[in-house]
Amino acid sequence: MVELLTAAQMRAIEHAAIASGEVTGLELMERAGRGVVEALWEWRPELARTSHRAAVLCGPGNNGGDGFVVARLLRERGWDVEVFLYGDEAKLPPDAADNCRRWRQMGKVRALEDYPDFDEDHDLYVDALFGTGLTRPLSDAPLRVLRGICAHRHREVRLVSIDILSGVCADSGHVLGGYDLPHPALIVTFERWRAGHFLDRVPAKGSAVSVKPIGLDSYVWPVLRDEPQIDALNLSAERLACAALSKAGHGTAPHKYHHGHALVLSGPSAQTGAARLAARGALRIGAGLVSVGASMDAMSEHAAHLTAIMLREIDGPDALLTVLEDERLNALCLGPGMGIGEATRQMVLAALTAGRATVLDADALTVFEEYPEILFEALHDRVVLTPHSGEFRRLFPDIASRLADPATTGPAYSKVDASRDAARRAGCVVLFKGADTVIADPMGNASINSAYYERAAPWLATAGSGDVLAGFITGLLARGFDPKGATETAAWLHVECARKFGPGLIAEDIPEQLPAVFRDLGL
Repeated sequence: MVELLTAAQMRAIEHAAIASGEVTGLELMERAGRGVVEALWEWRPELARTSHRAAVLCGPGNNGGDGFVVARLLRERGWDVEVFLYGDEAKLPPDAADNCRRWRQMGKVRALEDYPDFDEDHDLYVDALFGTGLTRPLSDAPLRVLRGICAHRHREVRLVSIDILSGVCADSGHVLGGYDLPHPALIVTFERWRAGHFLDRVPAKGSAVSVKPIGLDSYVWPVLRDEPQIDALNLSAERLACAALSKAGHGTAPHKYHHGHALVLSGPSAQTGAARLAARGALRIGAGLVSVGASMDAMSEHAAHLTAIMLREIDGPDALLTVLEDERLNALCLGPGMGIGEATRQMVLAALTAGRATVLDADALTVFEEYPEILFEALHDRVVLTPHSGEFRRLFPDIASRLADPATTGPAYSKVDASRDAARRAGCVVLFKGADTVIADPMGNASINSAYYERAAPWLATAGSGDVLAGFITGLLARGFDPKGATETAAWLHVECARKFGPGLIAEDIPEQLPAVFRDLGL
């Protein structure tokens, strides 16, 4: 996994590097500007082959200083560059002021307020207005200019933002003030991705993101080591999955019980399909045995569909506790298709008393909407909750309300913050679903499994895919994974299976892609 940074952490890393005496702020600004230009050539190689026209929008802080460096480097390549400054040049920070003076030896600095309302003269626009430094909504001039640049409809608008689109919180991905902002074609950031690059509106708008090193790698961990981590699964989870699956003994156990026995509880007749999807996921991901527990009225439906998956008659909480006297049943999945009612609630509470590794999904969460405190009292640290946004709102209404509130100041409350708060309250791992799935534990550590950028898999939004994910987690728990490791690995593999199949995916296809994904991983 790769660590994600908050805006405050990145500032601390820069300050630590400068305080060490190994680099100056001016040198970091130069490296950042060069990184932006390198990213431009990689993104659009044709831009490097001949000169073009660029408008560089510089703000009143160090992000603006990066913009002055970009303007100078483009001019040195023969580009026609215009620079617009928002704010008082006399109040620029020292390093930004130095780069402004260097630019003035090449060209003019015009006030952003003088930017024309209708500009169709530039091939490239560089947003160096605020980046991660803004903690309030955009004021009139920057808002007008950014909207105007992207108002063109007759051609591609090449808007490039340094760090993040100005006006967007880098920690949450929220637009401060709730404005309707354009989206950049390219975002160039430095050393590490920011959490906001994976959350809310930023990835959903389809921007490309380039992360450029500027020599701060050795300062990252000293700043992060005493804080709860935010990691990006999709950047390096292949190594995570390989290591984790190998450690769990994939393919090397002497007999099936060494890979665990997972039990998936079913709903009544005519509501059995979700449990089978979860059970298939648990079996395919490597649980040694998988059983479906169902009432007598549902047994014939399951028997008509299942072969390698076993059946156990379980018609209530007492029967469940009797079955769980077999300690080889080491992982449970409750919720998919179980139904909303007292019977489901009692089954969940009974399962939790057994203290087994347990996944609670779908109906097993919704059934506690009016009694969340009863659920929280029963939970233990071997449980994983897997709510989508609606289920999250039912269990954690105050947290969900805070997340939905318009962001007016930064750093704004993010999906990572919400997931962490939910995990602390529940005392267990919480997977908050979405294309920007967040997994958090009660200690505040979190990871983001993004199905955006190069891992976009919109066809994963299909009925039953969440049931398969619950089964994946349950199967890995059966194999001995810890709750957070099981959840992270399952979430990553879930997206990989969708990407392997492609458009046209339905839930039944997801588990069947696992063998090919495992082969790709060398397992």
